[in-house]
Amino acid sequence: MGQKTVVVGMSGGVDSSVAAYLLKEQGYRVIGVTMQIWQEEAREHQEENGGCCGLSAVDDARRVCAALDIPHYVMNFKEEFKHYVIDYFVEEYARGRTPNPCIACNRYVKWESLLQRSQMIGADYIATGHYARIVQLENGRHTLRRSATLAKDQTYALYNLTQEQLRHTLMPVGEYTKEQVREIAEKIGLLVAGKPDSQDICFVPDGDYAGYIERETKFESIPGNFVDSDGKVLGTHKGIIHYTVGQRKGLGLALGYPAFVLEIRPETNEVVIGSKAESMREALYANHLNWMSVEGLKGATHVFAKIRYNHKGAWCTVEQIEEDRVVCRFDEPLGVPAPGQAVVFYDGDCVLGGGTIQ
Repeated sequence: MGQKTVVVGMSGGVDSSVAAYLLKEQGYRVIGVTMQIWQEEAREHQEENGGCCGLSAVDDARRVCAALDIPHYVMNFKEEFKHYVIDYFVEEYARGRTPNPCIACNRYVKWESLLQRSQMIGADYIATGHYARIVQLENGRHTLRRSATLAKDQTYALYNLTQEQLRHTLMPVGEYTKEQVREIAEKIGLLVAGKPDSQDICFVPDGDYAGYIERETKFESIPGNFVDSDGKVLGTHKGIIHYTVGQRKGLGLALGYPAFVLEIRPETNEVVIGSKAESMREALYANHLNWMSVEGLKGATHVFAKIRYNHKGAWCTVEQIEEDRVVCRFDEPLGVPAPGQAVVFYDGDCVLGGGTIQ
């Protein structure tokens, strides 16, 4: 058989660093690769923000690879990242939807592009520092299993990976808690052991998505009306890219009741506002489906679903109504889901599949 080669996506953070160490300990030939995807900005700005993919990430990853005595390369994925992540992010906001750039990046950049290039240099696998586990089921399919600790489970953001990608991926830190991972890093003397986790979206480190879109693209944010469900004008909004469905903070409206964004209408430039009762939904529709533990649904199926990354999840009955469309009827009403976000279905600890909320 010979020694298998694995390319580890190294962000300079503690999780991917420990992933590389664990795989080396398991006997793999490990190569560290840092993906350059958007970093052009000044180093000072970068040091302050230290996102998962900034310039300081390259330095940190290089130092970790030297400490582990493995080769380190930097690969440029800026074109893929712009196309699959940034352009999609901007287009979705302009359409009044709430994109999930990390899911797009995972599927098309971190996996599709990195896996292709890794295989070109003779690697058998790619690996990341995600908190998730890959298992092969009795039906032969590969799926994601929740990580050892629900406090740090990243399966939601990975539901869109293909069977081919899962077959060629290793996720060694899924068996550990974050505390255990930091302990391993300290034990082997890695300088990144105490490095804070990257937060928010890496290419918008200040969290001001609307500001980013206006600065980086030709998109112009035009103020319009806040309206209620009957079309009555309630006030003026700053432009639709400043809002997401389900949002209740930062609306600047005094209506005498907690107000929620119910809908965004790009064609009329209106943001529809309603009460909490009006924001509750019993069902959602989703498309762009990716089935993981099964090839497809056989009839109505009762599953546990998450409608955003930090949603604790809710039970629903999911049913396929078209080739690429499902309806999910929730056991109990829940807050209005944001179109563009993912809904991910779980069968016990394993990912059944998921799709994009319509």
